[in-house]
Amino acid sequence: MNLYGLGSDSIKKSNHDHPVDDPYYVWSGLCLNNWAVTLMDPKNYVDLSTNAKILWRSKQSGFRNLHIILKLADGTWLVSDQCDGQSSDWRICEFNLSDMNWYELDIVSVTEGLPVDHPNIGRVSEIGFTDLMRGGQSKACSRLDWIEVYGKTVPR
Repeated sequence: MNLYGLGSDSIKKSNHDHPVDDPYYVWSGLCLNNWAVTLMDPKNYVDLSTNAKILWRSKQSGFRNLHIILKLADGTWLVSDQCDGQSSDWRICEFNLSDMNWYELDIVSVTEGLPVDHPNIGRVSEIGFTDLMRGGQSKACSRLDWIEVYGKTVPR
């Protein structure tokens, strides 16, 4: 797991006693600046170019929209146009990566840039998420319970 952005030092693992089925989740509510979280396999890249998808269980509040981010093998960072928005309860969202449009991502400031036409996502080094915003306590934050990635492994 890797954390990026000036707000990443305030990413927390959270859980509540009530409701009883409240999961443990990644929470952005205390982040004072933009943040990003990624996961990676140190032995393999992931080929997301054909029939790839990402599923997650999340819950956003306020104007938060959780986006997929990718770090390509050449060091390029991308952020998805599609996102998972505000919800009053936990929900599962599925993204087909072939349906996505991508934008440049400045990973230092965790801000979107210009559109990227047809990026080669055949060798992805890191996969993660961000809402491109600072936290706003519980009333304006992103929460992620779990993430699943469906792609093909490619040795590094």
